Amino acid sequence: MMDSLEAAVNPSTEPLTHLWERAEVVVIGAGISGLTLALRLRQGRSAQSVLLAEASPRVGGCISTQSKNGYRWEEGPNSFTPVPPLLNLIAEVGLAEQLVLADAKLPRYIYWEKELLPVPLSPSAAIGSRLLSVGGKLRALQGLLGFVPPPPGREETVRQFFRRQLGSEVAERLVEPFTSGVYAGDPDQLSALAAFPRVAGLEERYGSLFAGALQALRHRPQPSPVAIQPPPQRGQLGNLRQGLQQLPEAIAQKLGDSLRLGWRAVQLKRDEMGYWVGFKTAEGSRWVVARQVVLALPAPEAASLLQELNPPASRLLAGIPYPPVAVVALAYPQEALPQPLRGFGHLIPRSQGLRTLGTIWASCLFPERSPQGYHCFLSFIGGATDPLIAALSPEERAQIVHAELSQILLTRPVEPIRLGERLWPRAIPQYTLGHRQRMAQLQAYLASQTPGVWVCANYLDGVALGDCVRRAEALAQQLLLQAF
Repeated sequence: MMDSLEAAVNPSTEPLTHLWERAEVVVIGAGISGLTLALRLRQGRSAQSVLLAEASPRVGGCISTQSKNGYRWEEGPNSFTPVPPLLNLIAEVGLAEQLVLADAKLPRYIYWEKELLPVPLSPSAAIGSRLLSVGGKLRALQGLLGFVPPPPGREETVRQFFRRQLGSEVAERLVEPFTSGVYAGDPDQLSALAAFPRVAGLEERYGSLFAGALQALRHRPQPSPVAIQPPPQRGQLGNLRQGLQQLPEAIAQKLGDSLRLGWRAVQLKRDEMGYWVGFKTAEGSRWVVARQVVLALPAPEAASLLQELNPPASRLLAGIPYPPVAVVALAYPQEALPQPLRGFGHLIPRSQGLRTLGTIWASCLFPERSPQGYHCFLSFIGGATDPLIAALSPEERAQIVHAELSQILLTRPVEPIRLGERLWPRAIPQYTLGHRQRMAQLQAYLASQTPGVWVCANYLDGVALGDCVRRAEALAQQLLLQAF
């Protein structure tokens, strides 16, 4: 690196040996990706060879559970799809008995023309649904049978793809609000292949959705083994009794002194000894030298660390947009709500003129989340189509959400119980047009210019918790194989 730095950290200089240490792998960022990666690396190496550093005083990243006065709510992800890698991780860290599953039959609603209309989840429900017109249903059926215009020969946005496949009504009334719910994104900006690879990829691989669906039915893979029995049913969503925060905290317990909290990475250098990561800590500056460095950070933070060593990779990371999203937690007495209140929640198409993206009926999903006689609601506001929401005060955002819930759900005027609000200035990475190509370029730049530096985060190829676990375990396996 630099002579001055080598003098400061040279292990032969006895008074300064506490300023630096060596590790085989340094993982930066203790969200679910970094935690899972560090756990798997520790299992395949000696504990001293792995160091996980986190800038904040807590683990979990965007996973954040809050409790107050008998209520419990999530400020980040609210639940997870119980895929095998995530379930097995939950069991491994001792949380199998803490798993709670929501009723798979809970209806999902779309707020359309001043009504909450259930999302049709079966052919018979689709026939009777008032969410689509007769023409809209016929157009969707035509698309499902494979009678669609050919691909345009260029990458399509989410709206373009689903409008071509299933018609404009499905695109506006179902796909657009679902896109808001998953990505807080703009369907006119997101790439269909990047944001919804399982659906859009069917046409890419088999020529049409219809042909792809037939192939999927014929060659359905055997389910992966799951440590939790009986395995969850299809369509169920999971959480933990004390909230999702239990999972990162349980992983952290397994990591022991490999985890360093309050260590903020500020520099990344390289010399013949390896990669030097500079940290700011409460005790002062610290350096760690390692052969491998994994950036399990949001793209802007990773871009900052790579700015000097790998400018092209840094620019690609800095270009990934993250819109702001606020999570507003409100509660209401049961008597002010429809009876019985039963559902997953509702999403709101942008054409309906409301600012709330959607609301999770948290205490319907997981009944122990609120005191008896009350219901807890988590509303999401902002996103790529309404970034100015970040300029409002928490009180103003709560007022907007309450006014819109009053219009949608409440049966009589009542003041809400304000539980809390969390603004995420950079919430969810947006997989805009060209995202897959840019991520391939990113990996190529890392391999060619900074071999031994890796990225592992939700901006790559999937934002769900299960995606983060899958990706971290795959990278851990790759790193462990390189060690032998």
